[in-house]
Amino acid sequence: MFIDTHAHLYANEFDEDRSEMLDRALNAGITQMLLPNIDADSIPGMHQLMENYPAQIKGMMGLHPAYVTADVAQQLEQIEHYLFNQTTFKYCAVGEIGMDLYWDKTFVEQQKIAFQTQVRWAKKLGLPIAIHARKAFQEIYEILDQENDASLKGVFHCFGGSKQDAKKIMEYGGFKLGIGGVLTYKNAGLMNVLEHVPLTQLVLETDAPYLSPDPMRGKRNEPSYIPFIAEKLTAIYQISVEEIGKATTQNAKELFQLI
Repeated sequence: MFIDTHAHLYANEFDEDRSEMLDRALNAGITQMLLPNIDADSIPGMHQLMENYPAQIKGMMGLHPAYVTADVAQQLEQIEHYLFNQTTFKYCAVGEIGMDLYWDKTFVEQQKIAFQTQVRWAKKLGLPIAIHARKAFQEIYEILDQENDASLKGVFHCFGGSKQDAKKIMEYGGFKLGIGGVLTYKNAGLMNVLEHVPLTQLVLETDAPYLSPDPMRGKRNEPSYIPFIAEKLTAIYQISVEEIGKATTQNAKELFQLI
């Protein structure tokens, strides 16, 4: 049994076979799938899936850094409305939030504002955060160093950092590392990093439809591929896939307060 803690199942890539994809996930032992929001446009599709599969699909609410624009105040106002009016839909986290300086640095300051604002909302609501960190670890650390306290917890989604990054993140006290398909890539180097990370610090994810694990690399990713990631972890922790599933599922349930 597994939990996919990060999958964009509302994405257009699943429009033609969404129900079949979800059946494959359930048949593969994926008991729950957590959906991070990215912007205002992704909210209706995410809500529809939450409504159709209330036991299996849980949503997050947040503004993804890659979608932050000059009009960040208005964007955040929309996210705030949903986060603080959880009547119809309950969210398991504030996400996907963070910073992304890989392609474009035009809105760096706006990204910082969006991230810090949403971190503070999460603390106020008692929710974990799902952090997107791409070429922006130092900028994220600067904000977390200011904001971290006993009330802040979350996950560094799609973690691909160094041993020093893993150590820094674990020292915050309330954060897990989200491990996905990158772990299976030959030259990623993540296996060497995780040798220094306890299994208690990990949750599994796909980031579907992106970053498919080997041997599915190059194809559309989906939650049913989680076992490929778990299999890779058995070499590090010297336990079975089933035990990896049990441990990471428990980690996810505790972090996201899942039933």
